[in-house]
Amino acid sequence: MHITVAAVGTRLEPWVYDAFDAYKARLPRHLGLELEEVPLGRRAAGASAAVEEEGERLLRHVRPGALTLALDERGQQWSSAELAGQLRNWLERQPRVAILVGGPDGLSAACRERADRIWSLSRLTFPHAVVRVLLAEQLYRAWTILQGHPYHRA
Repeated sequence: MHITVAAVGTRLEPWVYDAFDAYKARLPRHLGLELEEVPLGRRAAGASAAVEEEGERLLRHVRPGALTLALDERGQQWSSAELAGQLRNWLERQPRVAILVGGPDGLSAACRERADRIWSLSRLTFPHAVVRVLLAEQLYRAWTILQGHPYHRA
């Protein structure tokens, strides 16, 4: 199985990459986690045009047949145990999963329309750098739940 996190924004602080990579390294090899970054759209043409540009770039990282999740504050929220159940389903049925993370003005309509599911990490608004780390940590946590590992203590 392969999970691609396609996210808007490049050249973030080193701690973001270090934290993402630390959780990625804890996952087993057969559960591949990759980060694909796309640059911010040009805001000079307006936020709407920038979001559409970012959306086109994000969708280039979605492979045919991939289960696609769009992160959006209006999406469905899962507990860590529910995410573990989702991960179990993905491991059994989905060789590829793509998670789309928008920029400062959110995801394009095209990204939301392409998505098989709209997922919300929280009703809170997080910095986009933190979202990447949260995603990696929660995927690792879900994996440990499936393995009965003590990392997750309910």
